[in-house]
Amino acid sequence: MTIDIAELLRQEQAGWTSLCDGSGDTFYRRIMTPDGVMVLADGSVLDREGVVESLRDAPAWSSYEIRDERVVPVSDDAAVLVYTGRAFRAAGGPAFVAVMSSLYVRDGHQWRLALYQQTPVPEAE
Repeated sequence: MTIDIAELLRQEQAGWTSLCDGSGDTFYRRIMTPDGVMVLADGSVLDREGVVESLRDAPAWSSYEIRDERVVPVSDDAAVLVYTGRAFRAAGGPAFVAVMSSLYVRDGHQWRLALYQQTPVPEAE
């Protein structure tokens, strides 16, 4: 089976959309593997339940951008989506900019998130 970058991008965009509309806890509970983890820019490592709990009352993002995306195939049923993300809060302030990596594994016909990692990038002046 081939890896379709557009399919993985749709999945990633759905995640960001859920973070903008306040449904991130429900989305990531459904999409993450049972043993999935997120490694965040602040150094925290959250398992699936930790992610769901942290998103339950998190402030929503107002918008986001995905740039310079590429896929690193791992196997027929696993791939890493790597991109630069920029996200903005409704209250203003500087953009959150990071290089992000999402490891997806295929579960039947659905891609599930096994590992997500952020490396912060200082915003260019």
